[in-house]
Amino acid sequence: MTVFRSIVLFVAAAILEIGGAWLIWQGLREHRGWWWVGAGIVALGLYGFVATLQPDADFGRILAAYGGVFVAGSLAWGMVADGYRPDRYDVLGALLCLAGVAVIMYAPRGG
Repeated sequence: MTVFRSIVLFVAAAILEIGGAWLIWQGLREHRGWWWVGAGIVALGLYGFVATLQPDADFGRILAAYGGVFVAGSLAWGMVADGYRPDRYDVLGALLCLAGVAVIMYAPRGG
């Protein structure tokens, strides 16, 4: 159950961080207004809290692993929200990042 909880928290963090950045991007670069920017700021603030809910207590490990989730999540967000189509190297890179997440977070550790 701990691995499942950790994965759910990583997904929530990615939605909040990537979504928050996207909302700010839309508000400023796409001229959608300050409400979008404000919503993005709130989402980014909430992202900061989600990481603290991870079962592992090591900040460095959590953020290092989350980096891989961020990479894959950013590509997925671009596909869904903006119609971006990753090429095979984008997909390969994302899969390598997710493999890194698995090793950093879920490899068995002694002691």
